[in-house]
Amino acid sequence: MQVVKMVITGPFAAGKTEFIGSISEIDVVSTERKITSVAEKVKETTTVAMDFGRITVAKENDAEEDIILYLFGTPGQRRFDFMWEILSEGMLGFVVLVDSTKPETFREAKRILETFKDFSATPYVVAANKQDHEDAWEPEDLRIILRLDPDVKVLPCVALDKESVKEVLLALLYSILDQLEESETA
Repeated sequence: MQVVKMVITGPFAAGKTEFIGSISEIDVVSTERKITSVAEKVKETTTVAMDFGRITVAKENDAEEDIILYLFGTPGQRRFDFMWEILSEGMLGFVVLVDSTKPETFREAKRILETFKDFSATPYVVAANKQDHEDAWEPEDLRIILRLDPDVKVLPCVALDKESVKEVLLALLYSILDQLEESETA
């Protein structure tokens, strides 16, 4: 059995807690607290330290080859950004979740992406959340506005849809496994 630590990060209210909750096979360990700031009253609670979930990627007919994904969700507000480096320790990859209906958060998403790239040279993907909304930016438009290289995967996502989340996590997992294989053969 192989364990892979993934970090799910992104701006405040991008959908990180829902992303982990929609796919975790265990009850999500969450540090949600009631929001007291008037400026952040777009939702009732917010993550103040982390969310934690787990999923098993089963290999056919061989439980010893199963891959366990540990999913660590970060808080989105800058005042909790001290947790980002702590949560990034030992990660093999990360997802930057972007609310594709809120262009006012795109600059913050880019800043978070650059911060996590500085923590570790691990694979990452960008998930364009809320693709089920009419006003959502297309993933390729997000690539342009975030100034991402063509080789960075920008994937459509609906954080409340298990299959959508699974596609994002599998894309990241394949990138991680490719990188691990390359480092073993080097």
